Amino acid sequence: MEALTNLSPMEWLAIEIAGAAIVLAIVFRWSGVIRYIPNDRLGILEKLWSFRGSVKNGFIALNGEAGFQPDVVRGGLHFFMPFQYSLHRANLVTIPQGQIGYVFARDGKPLPPTQTLASNMEADDFQDVRDFLLKGGQKGPQRKILREGTYAINLAQFIVLTAQSIYAVNLSSSEQKLFADMSTQITEREGFEPVVIHDAEDMIGIVTIHDGPALPDGEIIAPTVANDPTDANFHNNFQDPEKFLNAGGYRGRQLQVLADGSYFLNRIFATVELVDKTIIDVGTVGVVVSYTGRRGADISGQSYRHGELVETGARGVWSAPLLPGKYAFNTYAGSIVIVPTTNFVLKWTKEQFGEHRLDENLSEVSLITKDAFEPVLPLSVVVHIDYMKAPLVVQRFGDIKRLVEQTLDPMVSAYFKNIAQTKTLIELLQERSEIQRKSGEEMREKFASYSLELQEVLIGTPRANNGQNSIEQILIQLRERQIAVEKVETYKLQEVAAVQERTLREKEALAEQQAKITTSALTIEISENEGKAQLARTRQQAETIQVTAKAEAEKVRLAGLGEADRIKAIALADAERIKATGLADAEKVRAVGLAEAEATEKKVAAFGGPDYQLNSQVLMRFAEAIENGRLPLVPQIQVGGGAGEKGAANGLVEMMLSMLVADRLGRQEAPAAAPTAIAHD
Repeated sequence: MEALTNLSPMEWLAIEIAGAAIVLAIVFRWSGVIRYIPNDRLGILEKLWSFRGSVKNGFIALNGEAGFQPDVVRGGLHFFMPFQYSLHRANLVTIPQGQIGYVFARDGKPLPPTQTLASNMEADDFQDVRDFLLKGGQKGPQRKILREGTYAINLAQFIVLTAQSIYAVNLSSSEQKLFADMSTQITEREGFEPVVIHDAEDMIGIVTIHDGPALPDGEIIAPTVANDPTDANFHNNFQDPEKFLNAGGYRGRQLQVLADGSYFLNRIFATVELVDKTIIDVGTVGVVVSYTGRRGADISGQSYRHGELVETGARGVWSAPLLPGKYAFNTYAGSIVIVPTTNFVLKWTKEQFGEHRLDENLSEVSLITKDAFEPVLPLSVVVHIDYMKAPLVVQRFGDIKRLVEQTLDPMVSAYFKNIAQTKTLIELLQERSEIQRKSGEEMREKFASYSLELQEVLIGTPRANNGQNSIEQILIQLRERQIAVEKVETYKLQEVAAVQERTLREKEALAEQQAKITTSALTIEISENEGKAQLARTRQQAETIQVTAKAEAEKVRLAGLGEADRIKAIALADAERIKATGLADAEKVRAVGLAEAEATEKKVAAFGGPDYQLNSQVLMRFAEAIENGRLPLVPQIQVGGGAGEKGAANGLVEMMLSMLVADRLGRQEAPAAAPTAIAHD
């Protein structure tokens, strides 16, 4: 107190000014006269009192009444009437890239009982509350969604739900729970993100609409509406709910599907179920059974009363099948029955079944033969379905497996049971090929009546049921009988083979001797040809000697005539003598040559063959050698004979040789010739 009394007047003034400032600040703060709003936020005004009273209808005060005001306050300093407004600061609403925001309106017209979401046909600006309410905006969840961006929204009127947070001015804990439940529901539907269908996944989206008029009676799928981009109500794959409903769309599961791409859908308005595309492989076709569409006329004809065959797009079995490929087919609007168009095999066996598994419930056909045996018969049937007749098959039987089990199985089984009753077991085994051929011909017509093409019937070997061995005993007897028959045939063939072998051996022996026979024949022919050649040479030598003698005689005669002029008388006498001598010699030579030729010819004719020719040539050459060589021989002749024919033949040859040599030597050395001794054994 003493310190305060010592203050100067100026200090007192400063204290008073400061106190006044503090009081004013406290008054401004409490009264709300001045407020500052950052630029990244906004202010929502709540009017505490007004001369116009409180809001009588709705939640937002459009006419200056006390309550939440429609307009928001943006960044900066703002001056207000003291103690009249309460300012609620709030963040700007931010929707991240690639996400969706959902809007809930606290005020507006109430929704009718048949409406799920508030319409935004006219009132679609969530940043202008006054305009929204004046245009008839409805309260509750809105059909329109918020895409990427930042929005200055009055969070007293609108609550915005995003994946990250809930933008709202909290009024009560119950309301907070309501919005949290809505956010959870949207999250479970993956509603804060667009629907993305990847091409590589081969998926399509089945859309279910949760708003709009209900389907008419008898319809289960909502028809496609305004799917043409040129249509004024083109809703672009349910992304514009207002245009979809304005085009007459119904709530419920839609016939139109979502193909590959990204779709920003309000998941409160529409949910999406991803299903596989329908893939029809090569070798098959798809027959469409449509559950929806217009009522079409049955085009199968009056005589074919197995269901409706209709044009594409109508309700019933479509007459045109789907060819191999991928189809975005709504499986809730119909079904596709896959029909194989390549040959498929139906096997009546328990252990095996075909690729399409149409015969997995088939088993061997139980038979009773004429001789009371009970075998089971495995068989296979090759079937083909014309792809243009596939709808007729589906129209009549529903699917191929039902056709196999309810029609083909009893028909084929009954046919072979009837065949077995007319055959014994042995006939059934031995005539399998004929039964197979005949069954194919007879059953082909029956299959054609079901729009099927029977390609082949293949019958296996009948076998006994489990626990039976009577058929095996019959087979053993058949095998033994066949072995006996084969042995008989084998013995017959072996007998024929032995005869053939003997003939073969004879021919082989004859073939071996044929070379020798051929050699002998050729030797004889060669010897004959050589004898003829020798005869010709001998005749030629005789003629040569004759010609030479004549030439010598003529020479002597001419010489004599020449000498006649000198010594006429003597020449005449000498000429006559010489002539006579030449003629005698010529005649001698001629006679000798002719005799030798004749002798040679007769010898050849008498003895023939190569032996005489060889001996003759040897003797002639040997005589000429002795004559030319003037060889003395002491003794001059010695002939020896041995026992037997061969010895006699050799002695004869030696004797002939001795005689020839003696004759030659005798003429040349007659005075000195020695006596010839001939010795015989």
